[in-house]
Amino acid sequence: MCLSACDFEKPRPLHWAAGGYCTVRDLLHDPLWRPEHLGAPIPDSPHAVSACLPTWRDNIGYEEGERRVLDRLTTGYPRFVYNRFCRELFAGCDERFARAGETSLAFPSEAAAERCARWVAARTGCAPRVHSFGMHGVHAVRLPREFEKVAKDYWQHTGEGVSSRLAEACVGGSSECGVGSAEYVAERGAGLRSRVAAMHGVAAENVFLFPCGMSAIFALYRALAQLLPARRSVQFGFPYVDTLKVQEKFGKGVAFFPQGSAAEIDRIADLVAEEPIGGLYTEFPSNPLLSSPDLKALADLAKKHGFPLIVDDTLAACVNADVLAAADAVTTSLTKFFSGAGDVTGGALVLNPRSAFHGDLSSRLNAEFEDLLWPGDALVLERNSRDYTQRVARINATAEALADFLREHPRVARVDYPKFRTPREYAAFQRPTAGGQRPAACYGGLLSIVLEDEARAAPRFFDALRVCKGPNLGTNYTLACPYTVLAHYGELDWAESCGVSRWLVRVSVGLEEPGDLIERFAEALDEGTL
Repeated sequence: MCLSACDFEKPRPLHWAAGGYCTVRDLLHDPLWRPEHLGAPIPDSPHAVSACLPTWRDNIGYEEGERRVLDRLTTGYPRFVYNRFCRELFAGCDERFARAGETSLAFPSEAAAERCARWVAARTGCAPRVHSFGMHGVHAVRLPREFEKVAKDYWQHTGEGVSSRLAEACVGGSSECGVGSAEYVAERGAGLRSRVAAMHGVAAENVFLFPCGMSAIFALYRALAQLLPARRSVQFGFPYVDTLKVQEKFGKGVAFFPQGSAAEIDRIADLVAEEPIGGLYTEFPSNPLLSSPDLKALADLAKKHGFPLIVDDTLAACVNADVLAAADAVTTSLTKFFSGAGDVTGGALVLNPRSAFHGDLSSRLNAEFEDLLWPGDALVLERNSRDYTQRVARINATAEALADFLREHPRVARVDYPKFRTPREYAAFQRPTAGGQRPAACYGGLLSIVLEDEARAAPRFFDALRVCKGPNLGTNYTLACPYTVLAHYGELDWAESCGVSRWLVRVSVGLEEPGDLIERFAEALDEGTL
């Protein structure tokens, strides 16, 4: 079993579970799944990017704002739940800048803060003010408290907020990065960029690093809006929630083709013959349905009609598939498989040097690009990702074994997984040897399941499942969640109209032993669906 060096930290007692431990290594053997684990960080780190929501009702309670759930949360996925260091930084900004009835959010640069202020002003008519915090380039957006939700929407959709480690440095009053000498930081940062570049087979100058995956998507979207103004975009296939929200809320609109089918490619061909578009966005494979688009057909269409093809390959984990062979640009969340530990966020944007859009995109991105990946986060990402390809190879094998088991189980109605969903389309861009470990097919570590008698069985199965339960994916430990409840609770009927069941359970497979993991799922199916 291959684990990053950080996985072998000395275990620390949990403040919420007497006598327990919660390093990444411990989570493989004693996952957080019991009702008493509600709200616990996953893993036990002040910078954890997930929190335990152990029952189906807890997930609904979170979405409905129940105090019994919210009061237990110490952290959560950073774009949805403010880390405690971020909350402390906001409070400090309030003390310095806010007046009665006002509040503040913090951003890592003046430009990011100004973008948030303009977003809020355009939607509310108020006039937010931007103030320099005077440390590490951080700027606060001050606005009336009644519009705090609008500002939080910006934080969530764009991923441009301060990271927890940057907030921690500001709260601690440190004028230094606190992570080593400038030479050490520069060396590790360059190593991280080179590692991402090598995975995609391009020069490092074609890689841009960001604080999270969504901020990479948002930066590319802004660059394309400048390059191809006044054009709608196209979303092909049902995507991760905020990828669609950016296109809906920040530009000229989006033509959405949720099925990702051959018939919809024909409809797009009709659309682009009549209307120039600003770019086509898709995922390979998609989250949460694990459907892979026909990238060759999309690439041919893009070249014919002169629009860029943008592919998010987070779920392919890069080492499993080479989507840059078709795409003009690729976005990736480094928070997921690349890191694995679940204690840091990051994102990457990779430009295809062979793309007709390369020169224009590169110049526009470089003109506006700010290196906002906090050095402390970059160092953790570099350390966590040293055994990336080996970890992914092991996860691939375990996920395939679990998917095969679940597909044959009589209580499972459907398994969404690249091997079953769109195997021909996936195989067309699959690398010949994923992770250098197996010449056979490697399909990544994510799958989704829908059960027979789903309305009754799904909550019971989920509650009985003995794996970590919370948002996030790509972790070294298996992590499950009722995805549609968390991502689309306010639009469940709409999600189902797009083919995404409200009872869908998404599973991100980790480094557990395959037999042990399969046994846990078998027990939950037997116990939870009777």
